Amino acid sequence: MRTYVALSVAATMLVGLGATASATTADTASASASASASASASASASTVSRPLAGMRILISNDDSMQAAKASNSDGLGLYELRRAMCAAGADVVVMAPWQVQSGKGTAVTNGGVVTAQRRTVLPAGYENDCAGAPARGAVYGVCLSDGPCTKDSASATPADTVKLALRGGLRAKAGWTGAPDLVLTGINSGPNISASVNDSGTVGAAVAAIDQDVPALAFSSSGDATNTSFPRVNYRAHAEFGARLVAGLKQRALLTSKFALKVDYPDVSTGVPAKAPVWTRVGDGAVVYHAFEQRGGGDSFDIALGLCPVDGSGEGECAEGRKDADSTWLLAEGHVTIAPITWDRTYGTPVDARRELNRIERFVEHEAPRP
Repeated sequence: MRTYVALSVAATMLVGLGATASATTADTASASASASASASASASASTVSRPLAGMRILISNDDSMQAAKASNSDGLGLYELRRAMCAAGADVVVMAPWQVQSGKGTAVTNGGVVTAQRRTVLPAGYENDCAGAPARGAVYGVCLSDGPCTKDSASATPADTVKLALRGGLRAKAGWTGAPDLVLTGINSGPNISASVNDSGTVGAAVAAIDQDVPALAFSSSGDATNTSFPRVNYRAHAEFGARLVAGLKQRALLTSKFALKVDYPDVSTGVPAKAPVWTRVGDGAVVYHAFEQRGGGDSFDIALGLCPVDGSGEGECAEGRKDADSTWLLAEGHVTIAPITWDRTYGTPVDARRELNRIERFVEHEAPRP
């Protein structure tokens, strides 16, 4: 059966130390040791509360940086991700498409001029999220224009924005020398699972990062039951989980550019919490696919999205043959799903990062944070 839809902690440390002018040497030594221990404890608490301190993170997406639609489908997830990473101590810069670029995959623009224009008025509630960070969470929209971006400017693709950032944009706009420590893409409006992964601009932007030897994670969140609206609560839960996930990977030296991690989050807007993360493969069936309906026997075709049933009853291209498919664990079981994604399209290529792959799989299954 198929249906169609139109495209559209840390605790605060309070330590009082006192000594008189007549303190003995032993007293002084004791006070010094106590002060040292206190400083160490304070540093430890700071590490817990700001586990990403010292990290420089680039964020992009394929939904744009507009965040203006009532459906929350045009970039609101990006601001939730920015908020969570800055709260965890990271220095964040955003370079994202000027317009929605969903479904662009790894597409790039081969000529012309791009403009990275800083957004000066951020969406309400997100203005001061990164105020204490060196780059202050600067947000840039990237358009295809020789001059200022306007409301109707054509947009750079997701891969364009990451390539621009890593090949001079961050140096010019943020003063960052060298590559960022990490690239995060998303949070996408809707999951990127099964066959749709190949079309995903969110995943494509992450692939552009690892292609430049920078570790990357791609985040995508489910919508509500209609999958036409994307509640803020889903983005926020995913972003806060994502910050803890990145911290865990960082602490274990598991951030690698050998492959990207695709992280999909279930719908929690009904009050049912997400279940523990599961290590998955990309499904070999389809959940959403492109459908083409001919107009009156002529040369024109309407483009629509075909929707497969999520209960596993699909046939043909809707049939799912993998027990560890991301779609099954996400949609049917309600788990956070994590899958490794690589840029290498050569069939049968041996995995050249087997140790990292095995360690990350163990981390996801046994040590990763729970939603």
